[in-house]
Amino acid sequence: MEFYNRERELDFLKEIRDTSLKIAQMTVVIGRRRIGKTLLLRKSTKDQKAAYLFVAKKSESLLVDEFLRTVKENFKIPIYGEIKSFSALFSMLMDWSTQEPFTLILDEFQEFYTVNPSLYSEMQRIWDEKKAESKINLILCGSIYSLMNKIFESQKEPLFGRATARLHVKPFEINVLKKILSDFRPSYEKVDLLSFYAFTGGVAKYVEQFVDAETLDQKGMISLMLRENSLFISEGKNVLIEEFGRDYSTYFSILSLIASSKTSRPEIESILEMSVGGFLDKLENQFGIIKKIRPLFSKPGSRKFKYRIEDNFLNFWFRFIYKNQSAIEIENFDYVKKIVERDLNSYLGPVLEKYFLQKIKESKAYSTIGTYWDGKNENEINIIAINDLEQTLFIAEVKLNPEKYSEELLQKKAKNILLKFKGYRVEFACLSLNDM
Repeated sequence: MEFYNRERELDFLKEIRDTSLKIAQMTVVIGRRRIGKTLLLRKSTKDQKAAYLFVAKKSESLLVDEFLRTVKENFKIPIYGEIKSFSALFSMLMDWSTQEPFTLILDEFQEFYTVNPSLYSEMQRIWDEKKAESKINLILCGSIYSLMNKIFESQKEPLFGRATARLHVKPFEINVLKKILSDFRPSYEKVDLLSFYAFTGGVAKYVEQFVDAETLDQKGMISLMLRENSLFISEGKNVLIEEFGRDYSTYFSILSLIASSKTSRPEIESILEMSVGGFLDKLENQFGIIKKIRPLFSKPGSRKFKYRIEDNFLNFWFRFIYKNQSAIEIENFDYVKKIVERDLNSYLGPVLEKYFLQKIKESKAYSTIGTYWDGKNENEINIIAINDLEQTLFIAEVKLNPEKYSEELLQKKAKNILLKFKGYRVEFACLSLNDM
């Protein structure tokens, strides 16, 4: 699959590279596994003087040997004596950049915790000592969200405050997904677009899997995911087990419940028969996997909220693959397919709502966007978008079947909201597959 989008990210990385010609730059690049960080960084350094070093889980001496070979291939650096430690190599590279500026990429940077945790302190010492004269464009990339945050955001860590820039690589936006789908399946149905969004969430690797297999219709995508040797079967574990560590089974149980519409803490605790407050807090604030969804106009600190898994693919994986692990383990993929086919419409309803919330957000036409329900958990409205500058209010219901929409009922639900926005021009609408 060809390289899509990322123009903003490429421009940002170019600005940093240009700045590094004057003074050393340390850029932190984060993003979940499979999002396309490595390809982006390689694209940004194409035809540039750069070296890409992958931090694998092996001994420091073996890593340094590999790194030295790469450095020799990419740069004509005179190397005297033996270099056995990464700190010695890093110090040499910082010195060399004073004569010849270049980009150095360290991918899976968090793995130095496994190789030799003291390397972070050594890097901090060398950086502080040499950065004023150096012209290195140092890019530190990682996919273990919690560890990368710890390395650079914790005041107790040696590299705290050293990064000069931060880039969070996110999934493809909706317009990019539509472009990819139209390029490879010009006659796609709207339900194929919704399924493409629901199954990939805009994650580059999953998009590539469907494109390369030339499988971009809903039924074909489901079959590709649920078959022997499919990448998707064990993907949730591959992405998250290293994040969660030994408590992964508890985190997985919580995420499976959230994906199955058990979205409040009391619901989760009643099923698991344990307190999960600490786990939910880490899932939200440490791992960035779930998010609290509060109704618009709720008071600050209100406990009226629901949890949602932010990653579309992980939401699907926990709802259908992890939940049916017993059938997966005996390779009864047809059984799981039947469950998906049975429940897919009810599952895709909330996904369609999320799609339109994201689409409206990406339009940059409103100052506030969200959902609403009242204190009695009633009068739910899928989308409210407010433009205070132009004094407009957009209120919408999202329906897979637009025949079930009633504007009279929507206006009734919005009665109390309209009192807050006297003088605003109000538009009521039903958003369905036809509006994608």
